Amino acid sequence: MLNRLAGIEARYEELERLVSDPAVIADYTRLVEYSRERAGLEDIVEAFRAYKAQMAQLEQAKAMLYEEDDPDLRALAEEEVDALKASTAELEQKLRLLLLPKDPRDDKNVIMEIRAGAGGDEAGLFAADLFRMYSYYAEKRGWKVEVIDQHETGVGGFKSITFEVRGQGAYSRLKYESGVHRVQRVPETESQGRIHTSTATVAVLAEVDDVDVELNMNDVRVDVFRSQGAGGQSVNTTDSAVRMTHIPTGLVVEVQDERSQLQNRIRAKQILLARLYEMEMERQRQEQENERRSQVGTGDRSEKIRTYNYPQNRVTDHRINLSSYNLPRVMDGELDEFIDELTLREQAEKLAVHE
Repeated sequence: MLNRLAGIEARYEELERLVSDPAVIADYTRLVEYSRERAGLEDIVEAFRAYKAQMAQLEQAKAMLYEEDDPDLRALAEEEVDALKASTAELEQKLRLLLLPKDPRDDKNVIMEIRAGAGGDEAGLFAADLFRMYSYYAEKRGWKVEVIDQHETGVGGFKSITFEVRGQGAYSRLKYESGVHRVQRVPETESQGRIHTSTATVAVLAEVDDVDVELNMNDVRVDVFRSQGAGGQSVNTTDSAVRMTHIPTGLVVEVQDERSQLQNRIRAKQILLARLYEMEMERQRQEQENERRSQVGTGDRSEKIRTYNYPQNRVTDHRINLSSYNLPRVMDGELDEFIDELTLREQAEKLAVHE
């Protein structure tokens, strides 16, 4: 590990020289490329330099410990050695995490799709609650949310809603939200106070560039139609809404929220690219999972990833067996308690694989 870190530090120092080179400064493309690479190595290099400084201090403290005859000073030296060992171990663990392979999509914007599942109108209302929850979460992190497409239920809910979240590290945080979410509560329309269980599905797609996945537009059928508002009324007098059908896979994307057909076409293509990329990534993940199961076996997983229980004021994430007993706070976008724990679990699994 130390040899690898030394190599990274050397490359970082080389990049620092390059971005100061007048020839590179005059070449914008190279300057951006080198600056981006340097920024990507900065956290690792800072941690490595702190680790080396701690190791040097630890060696000095050990030397003092062995040379010291005074009992009081020796006790102080022992305390310093113990403290330095602990902090050095923490830095070493941090470096191991920083060296783990990163998901190349982590810094991407995301396209999220929420669809009402079982439960009729109540499922649609829950889908709307989830949209608000993610909107609040994005706002707290300084991200921007833009609705791409929505189909309302007529009672304040959504049959489905597709929206983009733009911000640094959006995918790295929101990728854990993909799955089936379950709500248990008494609907406003329930006269006898019975608790109903409803579901909504959440899909999180990393926004991809054209170069990330091949898309032959000859394989795509494009249909245009008039945009529809809530209740089916026309909201546009021109055929500006766009439906793209990827014939080889059968994927269908509809976008009607932009102002022009051109804007809708651009956005529809972006979503189609993201779905094709996710489909390929899922195929690769499935192959890896099948291989893992053949070697170590696995237990069945519950379909739901999280339950929002209103009568008990509880939100439970079933993947990590973590519960919060402040449901209103969670619905106001306080999701970091769950996301932080899911991130730690993923890091621990990666460390186990690479050690």
